[in-house]
Amino acid sequence: MQISDSKCVGCGNCTYVCPMGAIFIDPKTRKASINSDECVECYACYNGLSKEHLPPKTVRFTRRIMSKLLLRFEPDPDICPTDALVPDELSWPRVVRRAFSDPRVPHESTGVTGRGTEEVKTNDVSDRVAVGMVGITIEFGRPGVGARFHQIQVMSMKLAGMGVKIQPKNPVTAMMTDPEKGIIREDILNEKVLSAILEITIPIARLEEVIRAVWEVEKEIDTIVVLGVGTRCDENGDELVVAPVLEKLGYSLRRAKTNLGLGRTEIKLIGHNSKGAAAA
Repeated sequence: MQISDSKCVGCGNCTYVCPMGAIFIDPKTRKASINSDECVECYACYNGLSKEHLPPKTVRFTRRIMSKLLLRFEPDPDICPTDALVPDELSWPRVVRRAFSDPRVPHESTGVTGRGTEEVKTNDVSDRVAVGMVGITIEFGRPGVGARFHQIQVMSMKLAGMGVKIQPKNPVTAMMTDPEKGIIREDILNEKVLSAILEITIPIARLEEVIRAVWEVEKEIDTIVVLGVGTRCDENGDELVVAPVLEKLGYSLRRAKTNLGLGRTEIKLIGHNSKGAAAA
């Protein structure tokens, strides 16, 4: 993202909507500027502000005159009065930032918007987490913090070195040159994103071991790490195997999402009706 120097009037509205704090008012020019290294191309500023097309010279002149009268002229806080925000023509590797940071953009590797993964929310169809297994999401970054791929790689290499299976249908995995070793493409390692999710699947017996490994790596990387755990409930809708392990590790459990199992992983052909259509 860029800000047109000829259009910007320094109202500062865009500084408040940037989730990374990458936009600031330059004290020398008194106009908005963007820290390109911290910008994650989320388009929150461009999409979050309404755009008026007031003449910049008119706005500057009005503000200057009113300031001499000890009055202020400020646009509404949800408006860029001169339409000064200009999207960049993103190329590789910077385009990766937008794919992981703009929730409206679908990931090419999965076709899913947001962070590009449905995690285990569609487990009745995807069957990602089988009986006796645990699916873990490891989320890196948050608004105001973000995450770089070299930080994610520290975690993925650690887990892969333990023989942990990294979920293949995941945007972070699609960025790896060697998923079995957890190695991410070298040309994107310093790219920063709002957040990204690494997904793994492990046997329940390895849960404590893996979580302790995540704790260990978390201390080495300068970003926020959030764990999510998904597993199958029993026929009564209860989960009595994974929960005790998490409670032992000090987690206070909250059931965030429940898959009702309304989908099916496959449709079996069991007969035909009189019109010749398959019946399941």
